[in-house]
Amino acid sequence: MTTAALPPQPAADHLPDRGSAAALGTRVVRHGSYEALGMLRNGEQLVLAIVLPLLALVALVLTPVLDAYGPSRIDVAAPGVLALCTMSTAFTGQGIATGFDRRYGVLRFLSTTPLGRSGLILGKAVAVAVVLAVQLVVIGGAALLMGWSPNPGGILPAALLLLVGSIAFTALGLLVAGTLRPEATLAVTNLLWILLAAAGGVIIPAQSLPALVQTFVTALPSAALGDGLRSALIDGAFDPLACLVLVVWAALASLAAIRWFKWS
Repeated sequence: MTTAALPPQPAADHLPDRGSAAALGTRVVRHGSYEALGMLRNGEQLVLAIVLPLLALVALVLTPVLDAYGPSRIDVAAPGVLALCTMSTAFTGQGIATGFDRRYGVLRFLSTTPLGRSGLILGKAVAVAVVLAVQLVVIGGAALLMGWSPNPGGILPAALLLLVGSIAFTALGLLVAGTLRPEATLAVTNLLWILLAAAGGVIIPAQSLPALVQTFVTALPSAALGDGLRSALIDGAFDPLACLVLVVWAALASLAAIRWFKWS
C-alpha cells in the first residue's frame, strides 16, 4: 500500500504572518478613506461642508459687509469662506461625528484594533483633507465664476496654511468629542463655530476688530487661518506669524487629544 507524497512544507521563517497588523501609514490611509466616504455620503455633513459656505459666499458678495477690507468683495470673501470650510469640516463636522461614534460604541470597537489614538487622529486628518479638497473645487470654482482673482504667488502659502489649519481644527474637534458627552459636543462645536465665524477673524479681519479683543483674537487659530489666507490670496504674501500660530495650536491640540481622548 502506497501513500501520496506530501508537498514540501515551507520553512517556519517563510510562513506569512497572518496576525500582524498593517503598517501605520496603511492603517491611517484606510481609515481616512473610510471616514471621507462616510462624510461625503452624509447629507447633514454635505450641508455643513458645501451648502452653508456657498450661502455665506453669496451673502458676503451681495452685501457691503466687506467693502472696507480689500480691493473687492469677492477677493476678501473667498479666503474667509475657505477658512470657514476648514472649520466646518475639521472642527464641527469631525467633532459631532466622533462624539456620536463614541456614544454608539464605534470608538470602543476601534480601540480594540491596531489603529490606536494617534492613528485615529491621523486618519481623521486624512479624511478632512479629502473633503477639504472637494470643498476647494466647489467653493473655489463658484468664487471664480463670481469674479474671484486669487494672487498666483499665494497659492502655495495658502495650501500650506490650509493643511496646517485642517490638522489644528481636526485635533481640536477630536479633543472636544473625546472628552465631553455627545450632546455637549454638539452644543460646544456649533456654538464655537458661530462665535469664531462671527468674531474670530475668519470672515472679518482681526485687525478691524476693537483693540480690546484684537490681541486675544489674533492668537486664535481661526484668525490665523483667515488672515493668513487673505495675505496669501490677496497680496501673494506668506504670513509666518499666522503659520506659527496654527502650528502651535495643531501641536498642542494633537498632544492633548492623544493624552485625554476617551474611547467610551
